[in-house]
Amino acid sequence: MNILKNQLGGQSKETQSTAGSGGGLMDKASGALGGGQAGEKNEDLLDKGVDLVQERVLGAGPQDNESPIEQAKDEQISDAIRRGYKGATGSDFPIKDK
Repeated sequence: MNILKNQLGGQSKETQSTAGSGGGLMDKASGALGGGQAGEKNEDLLDKGVDLVQERVLGAGPQDNESPIEQAKDEQISDAIRRGYKGATGSDFPIKDK
C-alpha cells in the first residue's frame, strides 16, 4: 500500500519517518557527530520537551533519531527559552542545561 501511495504522489507517515534514516553507515556517522539515538540520550528535560512539542503539536514526526543538525536546532530553541525565562523572571530556568 505504501508503494502505491508513493507511485500516486503521496507518502504515508511510515514512509516519511523512514525516508531519511539512511541505515547502517549513515546512522553510525550521525551518532559520531552527536546525533541519532546516542545524541538523544544526552538531551536534558527541556530539549526533550522541545522534541515533544515538535512531534505532538507541530506534527513533525518522531523525534527519537534526529540528525546532529536537528539536535543543534533543538538546543538553540531550548537556549532561547532559557534566555527568555531569565529575562522575564531574573532567575535561571529550573532545568539545568546538559
